Amino acid sequence: MTNALDPVVAKFVDALDSGDQQGLFALLTDDATMSDDGDERDLRQWIDSEAFGSDGRMDVESVSDGGRSLVADYTNSRWGSMRTAWRFEVRGDKIARFETGQA
Repeated sequence: MTNALDPVVAKFVDALDSGDQQGLFALLTDDATMSDDGDERDLRQWIDSEAFGSDGRMDVESVSDGGRSLVADYTNSRWGSMRTAWRFEVRGDKIARFETGQA
C-alpha cells in the first residue's frame, strides 16, 4: 500500500517504521507543525515520545488525496494498536505539517 503514497510521505512512513529518527527529522521543514486528535503539539517532542520513544510503527490500510492522506493501524508500546488517520502537507521535498488522530 505504501507505493500509492506521495514519495515524501512514503519516506516519512519508512523512516518511522525503521526507527530512523535522523532520516525522519531531515524530511521536515524547519517550521514544521503537527496536531494529534485536533490538539496542536510540539512536533519534536511528540515524535520522540509517540514514535521513537515507544517503538511506533504504521501499517498503512488506505491512501487518498494524491498519497498525502492515509489510514493506518498505528502501534506503539505506550498505547498499543489503534486505527489512525494521517494527513500531510508537503512543501517541495519536505513535510511542512502533519495531522494525526484516531480514525
